[in-house]
Parts: sequence; structure tokens; C-alpha cells
Amino acid sequence: MSKVKIISLGGVRENGKNMYLVEVDDMIFVLDCGLLYPENELLGIDVVIPDFTYLEENKNKIAGVFLTHGHADAVGALPYLLQNIDVPVFGTELTIALAKLSVESAGLAVGFNDYHVIDENTEIEFDKVVVRFFRTTHTIPDSVGICVVTEEGSVVYTGDFKFDQSASPMYRTDYGKITDIGENKVLALLSDSGDAESTVENVSDRKVAEEMFDTFKNAEGRIIVSCVASNILRIQQVFDVAQQADRKIFLTGPTLVETVDVAMKLGKLVLPDPDLLVSIKNINSYRDDQVIILETGNSGEPLESLQRMSKGKHKQVNLKEGDLVYITTTPSTAMETTVAKTKNMIYRAGASVKEISGTFKASGHASPNDLKLMINLLRPTYFIPVQGEYRMQAAHARLANEVGIPFKNIFIPGKGDVIEYAKGRMHMTGQVTAGNVLIDGIGVGDIGNIVLRDRKLLSEDGIFVVVVTISRRLNKILSGPEIVSRGFVYMKASEDLVNESSAIVKEVVEANLNTKDFDWAKLKQEIRDSLSRYLFEQTKRKPVILPIIMEASNYQKKN
Repeated sequence: MSKVKIISLGGVRENGKNMYLVEVDDMIFVLDCGLLYPENELLGIDVVIPDFTYLEENKNKIAGVFLTHGHADAVGALPYLLQNIDVPVFGTELTIALAKLSVESAGLAVGFNDYHVIDENTEIEFDKVVVRFFRTTHTIPDSVGICVVTEEGSVVYTGDFKFDQSASPMYRTDYGKITDIGENKVLALLSDSGDAESTVENVSDRKVAEEMFDTFKNAEGRIIVSCVASNILRIQQVFDVAQQADRKIFLTGPTLVETVDVAMKLGKLVLPDPDLLVSIKNINSYRDDQVIILETGNSGEPLESLQRMSKGKHKQVNLKEGDLVYITTTPSTAMETTVAKTKNMIYRAGASVKEISGTFKASGHASPNDLKLMINLLRPTYFIPVQGEYRMQAAHARLANEVGIPFKNIFIPGKGDVIEYAKGRMHMTGQVTAGNVLIDGIGVGDIGNIVLRDRKLLSEDGIFVVVVTISRRLNKILSGPEIVSRGFVYMKASEDLVNESSAIVKEVVEANLNTKDFDWAKLKQEIRDSLSRYLFEQTKRKPVILPIIMEASNYQKKN
């Protein structure tokens, strides 16, 4: 009898950062290693990755990292994992190519080359465990689901998926393989919950292509197409439809160029006409009705680029009257405010906007009927909804119950929860270290709640700096107090406030100089407390107060 544990280090109760562990006896199988692009409240944070503490403590048990597809939510955290843990990485051809690109771009796991290319027919044996794969449909080619076959039954992870009966061969789901897996015992199914709440079914990608052709054909001016760089399916559709509409494509941004280059070299992105792509430098050589500008990026980056275009600040191309901005991906709920702001800026620039989501629901995630079909094909004993906010996981749990899985066999995990199969039953048995690690520039995990709180305060109420030079030997103030404010008040219009603040500081400093038990920390804290009370009374705001006290005797700043 094998002991089977399932642990989520990310991807639950959040959109992104997928990372799931299947632990069989003394072997750990890591399924995906993704990142999450931060929401607005994480001021200055570039990306968020899982906490790898548990894996670092058990790195000798790791059999490998198995990737489902090449999006950042599945491969983006690899550079940070491989920096400290040397383990083999398995994925399909395009997935591995994009994973390598991610690792090399980060510059962290220098020299790592333990990559292994698999396909849907690959089976990898690890002692008592066999890892198999099955082809799925997503917005990027070479997407697969993962099946970890144990003595107790299979643990199946779908990755991001949807069903599309008219998908092209490169994106087609292998229904036969999924059915074969379901014919044997599936102990647990970890399934994508990203669209479990939807009340509308996805349209086929063929319908999307038809809608895109009508848009391209009827537009009289330039078309600026906005999508996520890793959405290879949408980029392929733009290529195909642009050729049909007799337009040329101009690429902007290094992220897009790199992704397109990798996909084209592997034959996963096909250019229907060698002359279709034209350098952005030559855009003025073509009439407006011959031009398609493809603008992409990560997460919200395409919208940020559109905002720069609308303000005339884009490095390569800016919006003008008569342009049509075509947003071809469905934004998340968190991005709705940004989308509305961006559309307003585009209209003010004289261009117009069309959203594909205004006509169709075109998502890379399975709709409720697709989710129920996957459960019916695999027939798991236990069900674990993953990849999505809690409400999405809960909606997915209800769908599973509708197709016959009792609620007692459904687990909605949080990060770090351990779900263990023992003595013929699956139970929630404890937790391991898990959470968010914030990446800011080259800093990994050095930004915590205190720093974020200070950044929030600075962004809301600004900073109030007080500089005083003293002599303890003479018991007097030699210079100051001098006050500098940034983001709090306009100094020239607030002379009374500044003068009164200066008087308060002077009073506090002189009182402390006249005590026998002078203490630097006590002096600074009293300045903060006194100023904070006064400034809040006068402005109802609480700036960050920074006292800088210097002593003239040795010209050494005291901290």
C-alpha cells in the first residue's frame, strides 16, 4: 500500500501561480511551477511566486517538475525554483522552449539544462509510479494534462483546459486517452476551476476567427490588435485572418517577438505568407487600411501599452483618428476598471474600440458543461477543484456533486493544505509551509507586509521629513528644524503648518536635551508622536514621519 498526499503550494483561492505536489511514499511529483501577476495593492511588486520552503526541505525526494503548458501561470516561477533546487523538468516541445526562455530571461538558474521533452504518448516510470500525459485544448499548443499512476489509483491534473469540438489538430483534445484513463481507477482529479461560475458557454475558435475576419475586412483605418503574448492561438488567428483580409502585420514589443520567434521555429505558429510580417520601421510605407499592429504583453501590459499609445508616449506607434483598437482577450474581473479607463483614453485619442468579449465568450478555460464532461470521462473517487478563487472552486465543487460525487469526497484546499489517502479514505491531515513570495526587481522574498504597508502610506499620505542638528555638549539646537514634505502638502501654501510643526519639533528636542538620560530612540519617537497628532488634527492625514537628528560634535548621523 502506498501513502499518497496531495498538496497545493499555489493555484488555489487565487488566479494563477499553479503548483501542486503529488507525494507518493518518498517521492514528490511537482505539477506546474507558475507565477501570479500582482493586483494593484501590491505596490511595486513585479510578480508573486509560491513559497518553496517545503520543497527545499525535501529536495532529495523530488522526482521532477512536470509542466502542463507554456503560460506564465504554469512555468513562470521555474527560474526561482531551479536557482536552489536541481531537479529534472518535463514538458512538451513548446512548453520546454518557453520554460527555457523564462529561465534564461531571469538569469537565475545559470547553466541549468536538465530539460526533457515529452509528448502525449510518453510514459515515465519511477519505481512504483508511472507518469502519463494526455493532450488538451487551451490557448497555446502542446498543452497536456498529467496522470500520476500509483498503486492506489491515478491522480489526474487537467492543467488549464477547455473542450472545442472544432479545434484544429494542433489544439485538439485526446478524448480517447482521457476515456482510457477513466476506465482505470482515478483516485483523485485536480481540475481547472477558472470558468466554473460562467453562465455562458464558450464559442468555438472557428467562430472567433469568423468574427475577426469581419472586423478586419470592414475596418477603414489601422487596426491595433491587443492580446496576451502567450496566447499563441489568438496570434495564429490574427496571422491567418490578416492574410485573408490583405493586411500586413507589424509587431511591437520584445516579449511578443521572442514568443513568436520560438513558436515559429518549432512549427507551432505558422506564417501563411512569408511577406505578412513587416518591420514596424516601415509602417509609413503602407496605407492605413493595409495595417494591423499586434500589441501584446504579460497580464495587464497590453492595456498599459494602449494607454501609452493613446497619450502619444509609445516608443513605436501612437493612436490617431480613424484607428480601431481590437481587444481580443477576455479580461479578468480584476482588470475591468483598467479596461474601462483604457477605453476612455482610446476614444479621447480619436480611435474606437471593439472587444471580442462584447460579441462572444471566448475563454481558454472550461465552461461548466465542459467541466462536468471531464469529470464524467475520468470518473474520480475524490475531487479537488484547483486553479481559481475560492468562489470558483466552490462552484466547481457543486458541479462535481451534480454529476454524482458526494460532497464528503470533495476537498476545496487552501495553500499548504495536505490531503492524504490512508486506510482507504482521503482526509485533510495538516499543513505545510506555503504562501506568497514577492519578487521586486532582483529581490526575492525581501518585501513583506511592513514594507508594503509603508509603500501604501507613502502612496496615500506622503512623507514628512524633519532634519535637526544638535550639540549634546552645549545642550542646544545648532541648525533647524528644517522640514521637507513630499506627497503630503504643498510647502509654499502651508507656511503656518510648517512653522507650527517646526516649533513642535524644537520644543521636543530641547526638552530631551535638558534631561540626564538622553536617548536617541526616545527623541525620535517623541517627535513622531507629537507631529503625528498635530498633522492629523490639521489635515486628517497620516504621512510617514521621518526624523533625521545629527550631532555636530562628530558629524555622525544617528539612526
